[in-house]
Amino acid sequence: MTSAELLAQHGPREAMEYDVVVVGAGPAGLSTAIRLKQLNADLSVVVLEKGSEPGAHILSGAVMDPRAITELFPDWKDRGAPLNQPVTEDEVLFLDAGGAKRTPQWLIPGVLHNAGNYVISLGALSKWLGEQAEALGVEIFPGFAAAEVLYGDDGAVRGVATGNMGVGKDGQPHGGFQLGMELVGKYTVFAEGARGHLGKQLIAHYKLDEGRDPQSYALGIKELWEIDPAKAKPGLVVHTAGWPMDGQTYGGGFLYHLEGNKVTLGFVTGLDYQNPWLSPFEEMQRWKTHPSIRAHLEGGKRIGYGARAITAGGLLSLPKLVFPGGCLVGCDAGTLNAARIKGSHAAIKTGMLAAEAIAPALAAGRSGDELAAYPEAFAKSWLHEELHASRNFKQWFKKGNLVGTAMTGIEQWLLPKLGLKSPPWTIHRHGPDHARLSGAAACEPIRYPKPDGVLTFDRLSSVFISNTNHEENQPAHLTLKDAAVPVAVNLSQYAGPESRYCPAGVYEFVNTDGEDRLVINAQNCVHCKTCDIKDPTQNIVWVTPEGGGGPNYAGM
Repeated sequence: MTSAELLAQHGPREAMEYDVVVVGAGPAGLSTAIRLKQLNADLSVVVLEKGSEPGAHILSGAVMDPRAITELFPDWKDRGAPLNQPVTEDEVLFLDAGGAKRTPQWLIPGVLHNAGNYVISLGALSKWLGEQAEALGVEIFPGFAAAEVLYGDDGAVRGVATGNMGVGKDGQPHGGFQLGMELVGKYTVFAEGARGHLGKQLIAHYKLDEGRDPQSYALGIKELWEIDPAKAKPGLVVHTAGWPMDGQTYGGGFLYHLEGNKVTLGFVTGLDYQNPWLSPFEEMQRWKTHPSIRAHLEGGKRIGYGARAITAGGLLSLPKLVFPGGCLVGCDAGTLNAARIKGSHAAIKTGMLAAEAIAPALAAGRSGDELAAYPEAFAKSWLHEELHASRNFKQWFKKGNLVGTAMTGIEQWLLPKLGLKSPPWTIHRHGPDHARLSGAAACEPIRYPKPDGVLTFDRLSSVFISNTNHEENQPAHLTLKDAAVPVAVNLSQYAGPESRYCPAGVYEFVNTDGEDRLVINAQNCVHCKTCDIKDPTQNIVWVTPEGGGGPNYAGM
């Protein structure tokens, strides 16, 4: 049965009314809620979170610029915010197959200098922000996925509905069936992260991206290691470029030393890559075998794994932030600064700016209109200035890594030394990431080494340590517009790229009695959203599973 049929049979849904409904308990959503309650403690604010708790689905490097959180909580240190490890040293390495060239400190662009920043677990920070929000009176509903945007008769957003629970794989309700509920607000804030399920719908519905450059994405694959104490260098931040990527594929690695003999590391692959034989997961595993990376990990043990898409288009790809009845914040809008490899400070700042537009609107008795004050304040903020200075970053890398590296050096190193805060030129790009994939016959297959189970691993053992779990008797949340397309088009023309770009082994092609078919192992999904972005036919649509399903990251 469709959701509409279930509603017709079992409805109406229970409705709860609030001043503000926030979708997503990441740094953007929680900062919105916190700032609202700071401005007016009497406001009723609810935050929906599809994970089992705030932070369960949060994944980031992460090196954090504390500027925004200091504005939100000037006393964050006294409050016990989990920013425990200051950055002590930066390394920028250019790798080739056998060696590495270290960039002299004086040549490292300002965007990659991290003095004053912190190596953190963004999941731990989100959990802490959740505690601060609840202390202020914010209601947080973990395990409830916002599955549907609710529109009023005037066309404005009036809230969201959570997904139905207890629907079997056959689409029929079973004994544990529970109809979703409506959460209605005078304003609704969407803070779902990169390629948000509802944010994507809102951008299309209101044409918020009209006149903007197409959004661009990357896939970040991350591991957490406990290392030999003798090798621990708390606060060391390493970024790499070059090998194993070819000269036309955007990608790079990061390795950060946390406190407690832990290292967080990962590899980022631009989802505009062209070779359908490429596997971002395998590239990450191969990258760890480089002597410069292996040296940090030998004698250690992998204790965590995860993956998440990243918005990388920057300011020129930013959609209109507001629409009747609500707004987009954080990575749901795409405010990450790819040049700095940082987004948490931007998420917190946009949440605060949104709240600072909503609170006076509510005080004036308004609701359901466009919050013009939010984008106006954003345009005057330090965040806009920062993103404006880095606006060409991904555009240059579309022209190849050599051009991208050279122009990043000019724009982010040379021009500031000449007194220019921002480049006097703007570079635009055209075409979405999925349209750049070449046919398999035109590309050289890539043969990856088998994992050794010590330094390198396979997908399934990786998913296991991400603590991913979904109720198995539910409709697959990875849906196909046309079930014939994966074999007829993706397999025949692109050699089935979904079996390689997915970092969780969700998609596999099997041959039964001479016929190929696509098997979707939805229970493996870590909610990275890569398939929704990279599928060359845009036939795969990611929808919300039952609330609470997905990864349960710890320390990530």
